[in-house]
Amino acid sequence: MEYNFITSNQALADFCQQASQADAIAVDTEFVRTRTLYPQLGLIQMYDGKQLVLVDPLAIDDFSSLTELLSNPDVVKILHSCSEDLETFWHAFKVMPYPVFDSQFAASIVGMGPALGYAKLVEIMLDIVVDKGESRTDWLARPLRDEQCDYAAKDVLYLLQLYPELKSRVVAQNKLPWVYEEIAHLATKKQTAIPLNSVYLTIKNNWKLSNKGVLILKKLAAWRTSVARQRDMALNFVVREENLVSIATLQPSSKNELRTIQGVNPHEVRIHGDALLAIVADCQNVSDEAYPPRVKRLNDIEDYKNTAASVKKLCLSVAEKHAIPPELVGSKKQINQLLKWCWFSQDETRDMGLQPDLLSSWRRALLLEGLVNISALNLSSDLLEENV
Repeated sequence: MEYNFITSNQALADFCQQASQADAIAVDTEFVRTRTLYPQLGLIQMYDGKQLVLVDPLAIDDFSSLTELLSNPDVVKILHSCSEDLETFWHAFKVMPYPVFDSQFAASIVGMGPALGYAKLVEIMLDIVVDKGESRTDWLARPLRDEQCDYAAKDVLYLLQLYPELKSRVVAQNKLPWVYEEIAHLATKKQTAIPLNSVYLTIKNNWKLSNKGVLILKKLAAWRTSVARQRDMALNFVVREENLVSIATLQPSSKNELRTIQGVNPHEVRIHGDALLAIVADCQNVSDEAYPPRVKRLNDIEDYKNTAASVKKLCLSVAEKHAIPPELVGSKKQINQLLKWCWFSQDETRDMGLQPDLLSSWRRALLLEGLVNISALNLSSDLLEENV
């Protein structure tokens, strides 16, 4: 297998110029994300059918040609299970590949199986066994070994080979626009950071807290996320999530009290103890009227089970009609996202300026009429049109 290792701005520009003439190119990334909030880009692989390249992002400082290629609407970017790749490109270059043909989603939507891994899809379609032995390697270390480079190159070599047949199957079922819309919607979500004041809504067991506890958790969660974003630290390497809830519950007033909380480790107290205690103390002087409401959960809503069942039934009906895996139309998580958006004034999807997945992209056209007819959702066509 032949590939070129690109370590200069000019070589990257030359390849991107050539690749811009192709109808489609295969793209993949290798990154490291162990203690950081954001993925650390270690390698970019691309194949345009003529030349396969491995781009070393640690050796290049001008990525303008790459960002232009990735956003070129005339060149389809083929990726597999692209969620983290999109996040990686956005963090590294503030660009989202477009349009994207995701081979995993495409395979799922034509009935080949839900969430197929790359190696399995290649085996099914090309009868080739892919060795995934280098998947957990350190992609930031230099020099990269030959085995690492061969592994990385094969990720785009086979990706481009399976594309024509996979695309043909999608086109035969009139679902090609759905593939592009799905990833465009995912890209929008990846670009949208949750507001700091809404982060507490994502914390497990937040519903157990009193009104004052919710206020403390709200402040603690916003602080932790802010620190994580500023320092590029994984959230739980700042303070573990369950410890935020414990602190909001017990409301310690000293480091000794903080240390006695089960699960809180000495490192958290030493590094962040003052900040944690200051947040708790500030919330003690707030009047009751300023407390946020307690967090609701769907299980406490009387109509939850019946309504969720009605939405699931609708999704199953649409899935059967269009020969789509039911979990691809509406998973339990997506159904719950819709119900929270409809019923709760405190909702992270709304706070991010987004609509639920079931009311977005290709799913919207398939589900909207049926969802409006589920009276418990309190939806109206006029309201929904205003929020598109």
